Amino acid sequence: MKKLILFTLGLALAGSAAAQEKKLRIIAIGAHPDDCDIKFAGTAAKFVKAGHQVKFLSVTNGDAGHQSMGGGMLAKRRYLETQESARRLGIAEYEVLDNHDGELTPTVEVRRQIIRSIRRWKADIVIAPRPNDYHPDHRYTGVLVQDAAYMVVVPNVSPDVEPLTDNPIFFYYQDGFQKPAPFRHDVVVALDDVWDTKVNALDAHASQFYEWLPWVDHRLQEVPQDPAARKKWLAGMRIQPLTPEARATLTRRYGAEKARTIQYIESFELCEYGKKPSQEEMDRIFPK
Repeated sequence: MKKLILFTLGLALAGSAAAQEKKLRIIAIGAHPDDCDIKFAGTAAKFVKAGHQVKFLSVTNGDAGHQSMGGGMLAKRRYLETQESARRLGIAEYEVLDNHDGELTPTVEVRRQIIRSIRRWKADIVIAPRPNDYHPDHRYTGVLVQDAAYMVVVPNVSPDVEPLTDNPIFFYYQDGFQKPAPFRHDVVVALDDVWDTKVNALDAHASQFYEWLPWVDHRLQEVPQDPAARKKWLAGMRIQPLTPEARATLTRRYGAEKARTIQYIESFELCEYGKKPSQEEMDRIFPK
C-alpha cells in the first residue's frame, strides 16, 4: 500500500512538472515587417532559448515605407529582411500578409486573415499593439487583433481553419501614448543578456533603420557607414525608456538589487479580451 501511494504521488509530481514545462506557442503581430522586432525581439529570443515556439506576423507587406523605392520591389526587399531577422533570432516563422502599407483598415477579410494565422499557429499567447498610436496601420492592427480575440474559438467563423479549443492570452506591446489611457507595465522583461541579439535582428531591416526612418526623421546624415558603427548607433536609438512604472515592475519581478542594474527592457500589458491569468501566472509565463 505504501509503495502504491509513493508511486501515485510520483506520477502526480511528474505530471505537475510536465505541466510547468509545457512548451508555449507565441505569435507576435505587427503592422509592418519590422514592428515585431522593435517591440518583441528581445523577449522572443528568450522564449526561443527556453525552447518555446515563436512566430512573427506582419499584417502589411511594407510596400510604402521608403523614400526612394516602393511597390513590389520594396515589398520583396522587406520580406527578405524579415526572413533574415527570423534566422538571426532563431524564431520558427516570420509571415508577411499581402496588404498594402498605409492602407490597412479593420475589414472583416483582414480579420479573417489574422484569425487563420492565430489558429494555424495554435497560439497560446498573442501579442499586438494597442489600438491607439500615431500610425493608422498600427491602430488598426490593434483593432483587428482585438476583433479576432474570442472569434478564434468560434467554429462558424472562418470554418476553413480548425478553431482553437481555448482562447489564447492576449498582450499589448509597450507604447508611450497617454490617451485614452497610459500603458500599464504588467510584465517587464530584462534584456541585458540578449540585447545584442535584438540589435542584430533589427540590423537585418536595413531599409528601415538605416534608410527610411532616419530620412523621415531628418537624421539620415547621422547614420554611420561602417557596419559595426551602424549597429552601435542603432542600439542607442532603440532603448525603451525605464519609466518609474516599468522600474517598479522590474523590482517586483527581479528584486531591488538586480533591478537597479538592468538597462534594457521590453514591457507588456494584459489585454482583457482573452484568458485572464493572475499576476503570478504572467510572471511565470514570461522568461526572465
